[in-house]
Amino acid sequence: MSFAYCGGLPVALEVLGSSLYERTEEEWISVLSKLKRIPNDHVQEKLRISHDGLKDDMTKDIFLDICCFFIGKDRGDVTEILNGCGLYAGIGITVLAEKSLVKIEKNNKLGMYDLIRDMGREIVLESSAKEPGKRSRLWFREDVHDVLTKNTGTETVEGLVLKVQRTNRVILSTDSFKDMKKMRLLELDRAVLTGDYRYLSKELRWVYWQGFTFNYIPDEFYQGNLVVIDVKYSSIKQVWKEAKLLDKLKILNVSYSRYLKKSPDFSKLPNLEKVIMKNCPSLSEVHPSIGDLKNILLINLKDCTDLRNLPRKIYQLKTLKTLILSGCSKIDELDEDIVQMESLTTLTAKGTSVKQVPYSILRLKSIGYIFLCGYEGLSRDVFPSLIWSWMSPTVNSLPHTSPFGGKSLSLVSLDVESNIMDYQSSMLTSLSKLRSVWVQCQSEIQLTRELRKFIDDLYDVKFNELETTSHGSQISNLSFRSLLIGMGSFQLVIDTLGKSISQGLATNCPSNFCLPDDNYPSWLAYKSEGTSVLFQVPEDSDCHMKGIILCVVYSSTIENIVAECLTNVLIINYSKCTIKIYKRDTVMSFNDEDWKGLTSNLEPGDNVEIFVAFGRGLSVKVTAAYLIYDHSVITETEPTNMNMEPSQEDKLQPSPNAKMELSPNLRRDPSQKVNKNKDIFTKLAKRTRQCLCLN
Repeated sequence: MSFAYCGGLPVALEVLGSSLYERTEEEWISVLSKLKRIPNDHVQEKLRISHDGLKDDMTKDIFLDICCFFIGKDRGDVTEILNGCGLYAGIGITVLAEKSLVKIEKNNKLGMYDLIRDMGREIVLESSAKEPGKRSRLWFREDVHDVLTKNTGTETVEGLVLKVQRTNRVILSTDSFKDMKKMRLLELDRAVLTGDYRYLSKELRWVYWQGFTFNYIPDEFYQGNLVVIDVKYSSIKQVWKEAKLLDKLKILNVSYSRYLKKSPDFSKLPNLEKVIMKNCPSLSEVHPSIGDLKNILLINLKDCTDLRNLPRKIYQLKTLKTLILSGCSKIDELDEDIVQMESLTTLTAKGTSVKQVPYSILRLKSIGYIFLCGYEGLSRDVFPSLIWSWMSPTVNSLPHTSPFGGKSLSLVSLDVESNIMDYQSSMLTSLSKLRSVWVQCQSEIQLTRELRKFIDDLYDVKFNELETTSHGSQISNLSFRSLLIGMGSFQLVIDTLGKSISQGLATNCPSNFCLPDDNYPSWLAYKSEGTSVLFQVPEDSDCHMKGIILCVVYSSTIENIVAECLTNVLIINYSKCTIKIYKRDTVMSFNDEDWKGLTSNLEPGDNVEIFVAFGRGLSVKVTAAYLIYDHSVITETEPTNMNMEPSQEDKLQPSPNAKMELSPNLRRDPSQKVNKNKDIFTKLAKRTRQCLCLN
């Protein structure tokens, strides 16, 4: 298309080009011929070709409504209003956007080029150039004032906007609207209507009345077809004196109503989708019937500073997507029943008195964005920090960035004993009910990288820090101790192990100490220096694992001996890319349900690492895992004692550029010997510790 035909204006070129997209050659020729006959300075006439090319009257009506009333309004809200007018705005707005007659802004607001807006408004003006009361839409202040003061409005009027300066008020009579029986859209700003409200059209779908001066909406102002009621900056103390059935109402906005004390009764608003009551400083009560709204999508209570609590029934809303409580400074608790809000995607509660994030929020699969208790961001970034705060409640400052690096975290879930969960208890009491956390990563590479980040953030200390206590002049002050951790059924075995370990520690000499090795048919032993031990789950199908016993030998100075040295146990499954995190209280009171949860994630051939976390100042020397079976494990093995003195190779500092790589040999051939795999695991364990010790 010639640029000259469009008057040299890129806007005209874009609009006309869009209107001819996918048109036939004959249609192109027809349009170009028409453009040739219109002078170049008549740009609006050229643009009007795109309007005239719209295929149906409904789309033309949608275009004119947006030109006159809805520029800058939310697309979703406008769609609801115009759908209520029977205009099928969903597809209509899409068609207009494709033809560049309407723009969809980034915030989902409707926009329009000024030239296009003026062209649309000119179409309305042409319908009755000299008699405004006979036009379909009225928006120009002088024209509106003329029609309302002279009572010249007619049935032709479908929409009217009256905006006045904020320092003025206009007093009008409802008689002025008596003949406008087809009015669908009404916007009044700081206007006062006196008289009988029954004169207003029953076809109204949208009432936007800022500065509404009454204490409540009059009973005679009953509009059964209303889709939107927006009375921001009003003087109302209550919305209605008596609830009215408005089964078509989708949006109720009473924001910035400083005298409003309580919300309306929602029982007669069954199809409400948005409740917006932000910045209502006197609002102290939300009616319990809000919990009965079956189609609600948004509740906005921002800056309702006198609101102390939410009705319990609000947590039953299964369709609610967005809940905004920011600035509700007197709200101090969110109930664990929030888990029932299965569609909730956004929760913002900045500036409240809520001190604790409900544990159940992690079970909301839909949740996407959170701003609560100092945590802000996407749930995939926030959840790991929440887990950390719950698992380590004594930490002074909580990390606000994800130790899992955001996108690498694909699933976080909690395992809790629901029969003993007391949702009303304090945070510290509830922590004792939190049995474990299970984290699913996307790959082995991510698992290894994020594991390091998690441990660094969790304990705020590098591994090489922990190792320094056993070197130099402090060695004479060290006391070597052992800890047995049982998971599963193992009592007879743990008694045997306990005696053997006690005898080994009697000399308190690390260079001579040895842990028990394989003792078939009772157990398989895997040992490693430091805080973790790796093993591969045996592939012999005749074996049934009954339990796992962890033996940890650690040292501390005499001044640093504490009873509760263990803080957490992590079980990392490299084959499944999962991390299972247990609190100290859990591993010290392991039950059958915990054991089922552990073994459900372990299969023959899986490569597993068990990591034990100890408190500051305590140095773990050896970690051993004993796999307990109820039948003999058929394998060849040789006794291998773990000497506590590290080899010369182990003393070497890792390269700063060292990277963690998982050997393909870890996916073991079933015919390989267990002792051969132990060599592989020893190397992998060393490299894992090197990776985790890097600065």
